[in-house]
Amino acid sequence: MSQGQLERKLGVSDAVVIGAGSMIGAGVFAAWAPAAEAAGNGLLIALAVAAAVAFANATSSAQLAAIHPVSGGTYVYGRRQLGEGWGHLAGWGFVVGKTCSRAAMALTVGAYMWPGREQLVAALAVVGIAVVNIGGLSRTVAVTKVLLAVSLAALAVVVVTGWTNDSTDLGRLAPVETDPLGVLRAAGFMFFAFAGYARIATLGEEVREPAKTIPRAIPLALGLVLVVYVVVGVTAIAAVDIEAMATGDAPLRQVLLADGSSDGSLSSLIARVGAGIAALGVLLNLIPGISRVVLAMARNGELPRWFSHIDGGRSLPLRAELAVTVVAVGVVLILDLRSAIAVSGVAVLTYYAVTNAAAISLSADQRRWPIGLAVAGLVGCLVLILALPASAFVGGLVVLASGVVVRRLVPSTSSGWS
Repeated sequence: MSQGQLERKLGVSDAVVIGAGSMIGAGVFAAWAPAAEAAGNGLLIALAVAAAVAFANATSSAQLAAIHPVSGGTYVYGRRQLGEGWGHLAGWGFVVGKTCSRAAMALTVGAYMWPGREQLVAALAVVGIAVVNIGGLSRTVAVTKVLLAVSLAALAVVVVTGWTNDSTDLGRLAPVETDPLGVLRAAGFMFFAFAGYARIATLGEEVREPAKTIPRAIPLALGLVLVVYVVVGVTAIAAVDIEAMATGDAPLRQVLLADGSSDGSLSSLIARVGAGIAALGVLLNLIPGISRVVLAMARNGELPRWFSHIDGGRSLPLRAELAVTVVAVGVVLILDLRSAIAVSGVAVLTYYAVTNAAAISLSADQRRWPIGLAVAGLVGCLVLILALPASAFVGGLVVLASGVVVRRLVPSTSSGWS
């Protein structure tokens, strides 16, 4: 049923833009609030833990992508390195996790741009961004560059506003009364901020020289985003009491209001619009990543083969993209922002646990990074999953288990779903 082919159009800079665009907006505008509630003044420690786990995962993803330069990310790596069942678990975890991420980003758009009408705005954002993405991957990259520039400008407004506020105090950075379990839970929330680099790994069939491009692009994108997060995080904690940051779904608004300004001030308006646009940029880049994994699973018969169709005119898995759009709208109407982030964390951390396990299985001549990094990444993923709220852990586990059950009930990969 498959028609058409994906085209290798993207270079290193394009892949870095897509990766950064998938991360800027995820945690920097949304994840601070639940993380601050969990870790208190230990928030920067949580950010460091999340970044360390993300780096270990990134090195595993990069070396696996160089060996297996096809669409599907860890769904493919798990199948080829560990077996079909592990690949299916990773693929299902990615689809579930990133669909929840997509819902979370859409709700973030609503939280900043129209508080009180988050779900309506979120549903419209999901549909609108899907229409843009249907124009093709080249358009997606071009629009992402614009959205990323606007996002960084908005963050610059937040940072400048924070440091020009007389009440800003570096003494708030001291991690007093910090609970280790709370820090780990916050790291699980903050990991949501870094998970966008997986988007690069799913582009194996759409980058030029993938064996070189992907291993270079993933660490570059992660490093650039980490610098942004540290600057914004230090500013936010110094400018706002941690209790205030933990309330609501738009934590960086608190920085803009700390000097007594109203939501109608110019700086607040710029930052709020910029935050919404940043989240839209993440939405734009989540759609292709999810659809490429759906495409890969459909090719192997682990999802209906109807989804393996590639639209020849657009060079897109159009059916898969439309299907995940419909599902994302449904999730937006069911979950709130914090629940979406938490469930996404469980599913995506499971995906990366399989990534690291696959990297551990590489032979010495295939390895580009020490095996200890992959081991640390695997342990880190499992610890952060267990540290997340019990409701998210159970909910995520049920959804992941349902994917395993469905796989057991459907025809084998040799025949697939017609």
